[in-house]
Amino acid sequence: MRAVSLGHAGILINSGESRILCDPWFVPAFFGSWFVFPRNDQLSNDLLAEIESPTHLYISHIHGDHLDEAFLAEHVSREVLVLLPDFPSQELQRRLSSLGFKNFLKTKNGEETAIDSCTKIAIHVETSITDGPGGDSALVVSDGITRLVNQNDCRTGNLNALVEHGPVDLHWLQYSGAIWYPMVYEDSNDTKRKLAKAKVESQFARALKYVQTLNARAVVPSAGPPCFLDESLFHLNVITGDEISIFPDQREFLKRLKQLDRVDDILAIPGTVIEISPESITVTQPKNIDIENIFTSKEQYLLKYQDDWASWLVSEKQRWATAPTDLISSLRLWFEPLMALAPALRTGIGANCLIKTDDLEILINFKTGTVENFKQQEFGFRFTIPRDLLETVVSQRAVDWSNSFFLSCRFSAWRSGEFNEYLYNFFKSLSVERIQRTEAEAAARLKINTDLSEEIQLGDYVMQRKCPHREADLSIFGEINGQELTCSLHGWRFDLNDGHCLNAENRPLRVRRRTS
Repeated sequence: MRAVSLGHAGILINSGESRILCDPWFVPAFFGSWFVFPRNDQLSNDLLAEIESPTHLYISHIHGDHLDEAFLAEHVSREVLVLLPDFPSQELQRRLSSLGFKNFLKTKNGEETAIDSCTKIAIHVETSITDGPGGDSALVVSDGITRLVNQNDCRTGNLNALVEHGPVDLHWLQYSGAIWYPMVYEDSNDTKRKLAKAKVESQFARALKYVQTLNARAVVPSAGPPCFLDESLFHLNVITGDEISIFPDQREFLKRLKQLDRVDDILAIPGTVIEISPESITVTQPKNIDIENIFTSKEQYLLKYQDDWASWLVSEKQRWATAPTDLISSLRLWFEPLMALAPALRTGIGANCLIKTDDLEILINFKTGTVENFKQQEFGFRFTIPRDLLETVVSQRAVDWSNSFFLSCRFSAWRSGEFNEYLYNFFKSLSVERIQRTEAEAAARLKINTDLSEEIQLGDYVMQRKCPHREADLSIFGEINGQELTCSLHGWRFDLNDGHCLNAENRPLRVRRRTS
C-alpha cells in the first residue's frame, strides 16, 4: 500500500487496483481564514495528475477544510466512485451530486466492503450533532496484508471499532484544534492563554488515547493545524509557543509520541510518500523542500506564504456582501420557523442571544422563539460580527454557521455562564432537515441524567458509565485528577464531590464515593 500526503487531512491511497482520494483541500476555507499548513500549492505535476484521476473519492464530512467544493468542481474526474459514509442525512450526497458526481457507493457503518480484487474498505461514522449535523467519519483501508486507518478528526467513541478489522500499520490522526475557543472570547489575555493551553492538553490527551488503543506501527499527525495568513488573524499561528492559540504544529505532537517511546511516527508534509509492507514502512519526502526550515523558521515561511496569497485574499474579501439589508426581517423569516420546531433545543439553550453588528443589535429570543430589535432585554450570549460577513452569511442562507462562519475566528463572543452546546447546535442546524435531527437529539439528551443505567467503578468512585456530554464510555475515557473527573474524549470535567459539570450547565454526572 502507498499513501501520499496532500496536506491537512488530504491523502491519496494506492491499494491494489484502487486509488482513493481522501479529503483534498486546496482552496482556503472559512472566509479566507484557514490555509493548508505546510502549503500544498506547489505539488508536482505528476502528483496533481494522480489527484485529478482517482478511482474512488472519500469525503469524511462536510466541513470546508475537508469538502473543498471549488477544487472538486474544477479538478476531479466526475467518473470517480464516491465512497459515501452511512450518515443519517443525504446532505453530502446532494452536495457532491450538485457538482456533477454521479457514481456513489453507499457503505454501511463499520462494515467491510470490497472495492477491488484485494482492497477492502470500512467507514465508521459518528452522528452526534456535535460532529456536525451531517456527521463525521473515519476510513479503514486494507489490501490483505497491510492496513491504514484514516481517522482524520473523527472523534470515535468506540475505540475498539477501528481495530476490530485487524492490526493497524498506519494511523492518520488529528491532534490539533479545530474550533474558535477560547481565542474569540472577550476575556483577558491571561485567561485566554490559560484556557488555550488547557485546550491543547485536552486535544493531545484525546489523540494519545487513540494512539495507544490502535497501537499502529506508525502514526501520521494530520488534519491540522491550519495556518492563518490574513494579517488580522496571523496571531493565531503558533510560532513561539506563547500565543493564545489551540493550533500547535506536527512537531509538538511528535514530541509527545516520543515520550511514549514511539520512534517510527512520521512527519508528513504535502508530497510525502509512505510505502507500507509487512516488513517495512518507507518514507520519501518531496525533493527541493527544506522541511526543517518550515518549522524552525516558521514565521518567515508563513510571511512568504502570506505574500504569495495576498492578492487572493483581497479578491476574497471583495466577494463579501457590503450593501446593508433588513437583517432583522431576514433573520425573523429564517429563524422563527426553525425555533418553532425546536422547543427542547430552546430549553437547553435557556437564555437569549444578542448579535451585534456595527450599529445594529439583534436579539434571538430563544424563550419566545422570536427575532427582535434589541431593547435592553436580558441575554446570556453575545456575538459581535462584522456587518459584511453577517450580510454574506444571511444572503447565502448558510445552514451551518459553525462551518461557514464561526471557524473563521472573525468575530468576538461573550457568555454569562459556562459553555452551552445547545446554542452552537442551533447555529449548526439552520434548515428544517437539520433542526429536526438536532431537536430530536436535544430532547433525548435532556433526559440522559434520569437514566439510571449501568454504573462503573473508577478509582474511589462509583459513577454512570456514559459521559453526560456525548455518552463516551468513562471506563475508557474517564481520568481522575484529585477531586475532578475528565472525560478525555472532549475534555469535559466534573466535580467528583457533587457531580456538577465544570464545562457546561445542566450536565451533571451521577457519582458517589465507594463504600467498600
